[in-house]
Order: sequence, then C-alpha cells, then structure tokens
Amino acid sequence: MKKFYLTTAIDYANGHPHIGHAYEKILADVICRTKRLLGYDVHFLTGLDEHGQKVEQTAKDRGVSPQMLCDSVAKEFIDMCALLHISYDDYIRTTQPRHRVIVRDILQKLFDRGDIYRAEYTGFYSTRVERFLQEKDKVNGIWPESEFGQINEITEINYFFKLNPHKQWLVDYITAHEDFIFPKFRAKQVLEFLKEDINDLCISRPKNRLSWGIELPFDSEYVTYVWFDALINYISAVCFGTEKFSEFWPVDYHVIGKDILVPAHAIYWPIILRALDLPMPKTFLVHGWWLCSGEKMSKSVGNVVDPLDYAKQFGADAFRYFVIREMAVGQDSDFSHELFVSRYNNDLGNDLGNLVSRNNHMLQRYCGGTIP
Repeated sequence: MKKFYLTTAIDYANGHPHIGHAYEKILADVICRTKRLLGYDVHFLTGLDEHGQKVEQTAKDRGVSPQMLCDSVAKEFIDMCALLHISYDDYIRTTQPRHRVIVRDILQKLFDRGDIYRAEYTGFYSTRVERFLQEKDKVNGIWPESEFGQINEITEINYFFKLNPHKQWLVDYITAHEDFIFPKFRAKQVLEFLKEDINDLCISRPKNRLSWGIELPFDSEYVTYVWFDALINYISAVCFGTEKFSEFWPVDYHVIGKDILVPAHAIYWPIILRALDLPMPKTFLVHGWWLCSGEKMSKSVGNVVDPLDYAKQFGADAFRYFVIREMAVGQDSDFSHELFVSRYNNDLGNDLGNLVSRNNHMLQRYCGGTIP
C-alpha cells in the first residue's frame, strides 16, 4: 500500500481548545479519511507541545507541577478529538521519552557537526512568543504589545544553530518547488521575509531562567528552546532513524496555521532538516484564522468560540460540516452563531434532509425498502 503521512501542529499546553484547534484537526481528518478510502496506508499525527516558559509559569501560578498541568491539558485536547471524531493514528507528547531521546540525539549530531555553537548575546526577549525579537518584527518602529507582550532586554550566554548560511539555498528551494507551500501567496510572504539576513537561532535557555525543558546533551546547565524541541516531533513520532521512518518520511502534508509558518516552519524546520541531510516535507498546508465580525478571536475581547459547545448541541457531524464548508483552505473566514444556524437549517436540515427523504421514498416505492 502507498504510504501517506500527515501531521497537524502540536497544540501548546498553555491554553484550552478553541475553534482554531478544532478546525485544523477536522481539516486534517477529512484529508486522511479520504486517503484511506483511496487505499493509502495513512499515518495521521497530532499531539501536544509541553515545554517552555509559559507552561512553567502557568503551572507555578496554579500551584501544580508543569507535568500535572500538561496532563490535564492533554486530556482536554484528547477529549476534543474524541468528540469531533478525529481519526488520528498517533498522539505525541513532547514530554514522552520516545521524543526526548531523539531530540537529544539530534542536538548532539548538530553540535558535533559544528552547526551549533556557544556565544554571548544581547537582545530583546518576548516571553509571550518565547523568542528573541528582530528589527523586522517591529511595526511602525515598535514591537506590538498585542502580539509580543512584555519585552525585556537580556544579555546571556547561549547556544545557537546556524541559519544564515542556508538562506540562499532555502530561497532557491521555495522558488523551484511550487507545491512546497500552499496556498502559493504564503510562499511569497516567506520569500519576502528572506530578503533580509536571518539571525542564527538561539536553541537553548539557561536553567536559571527556565528549567522545564529537554536538557542539552552537551551542557547540563541548559534546556532546549521550545520551538526547536517541538518541530522535532514530526520525525520523532515516526521513529527517526528506523525503518518506519524511511517508510513515511518525507511527510506529505504539514497542516499548520498561518501564524506559525514564519519563521518556525518555513525557516527553522527546512534548515534543520537540511543540516541533518533529510528530505524536505512535500507540502506545508497553511490555513487561515477564524474571525468574528472580521476581527481575530481573542480571550481578552471575549469572542472565542468553544467548538465543544457546538458539537455537543448540534452534533459533531454538523460542526465538522460547517467549518469545512465555510472556510476556503488558506483564507480567513468569519464564524457567527447566526451563520452556523443558517447552514445547519438550510444545507443540512432542508437540502440534505430533503435528499435523504426523497431517496428513502424511492427505495420504499421501487426497491421494497432495500438498497440495491
């Protein structure tokens, strides 16, 4: 059987399921169910990203251990998948030993090859996005507080992964492979980002600032940067270095949201793979955001949609139908209760209901109630 490998982004263990999480899982599930019907041997991966400063801080604020927090959040997301009939084949958690071992192995490989080096760095750090910011992140000369939150200037010694030497290769690869990023206008955004030099990626955090992470194999005073750790899940879940990995890699689709395309998936990930001499993913399938009256959904604004409420009230199939019917893949789309009810009544209640009723009538009349 022909293999087909699809991943979603792994959700971050510092929040609760919302419509964006649900849509991504449903979109991936629809693709995988279709491939299975076409006879493919499908491996559908999703999971939870459990390390990082925000998880550690939230756990501290709640008076629980980071692992206890992650366990409770994992249950929420797994329950959401069950309610929405998501047919994943594997659910990876980045605290699992199978993942940690491979992350440390890859770090050691890159360090031994000279792709990772130690240096002192002074920069402006955003805890919200858990990375050092660059000038290109500014809007009208300032870093938007709504996106980056509180920003602190930090000077510290860390380990860095070389990115800039691979920049021209990445530009050439994206230009030559039109199917690498879908929709195509997202590829143009990546190429625009790559017109400037890219800073090397800081892949460590000192333990005196963050302890909740995977320890570096070559320096026990540091843990791995959460994004480097998280990206590795795509190959650790299919047993990197084994026969299973060679069967399923390269992945057919990385299904992700547009907010994590640059720099994590379109810059960091291809360069990490190239440094490891691994084939590139076939396609990044980049979906848009669900909006409310044209505005991004936000907990602070109070317009976040809980997908579980709709699935429980109207049924999982009705909710799945709505999000796939309403959003063109790659574009943003509006969600409102009124729009949902209209689709539910007109498309499902009237159109589909009428079709089922007519078919049932003809079966009774012409086939004795038996499907021929």
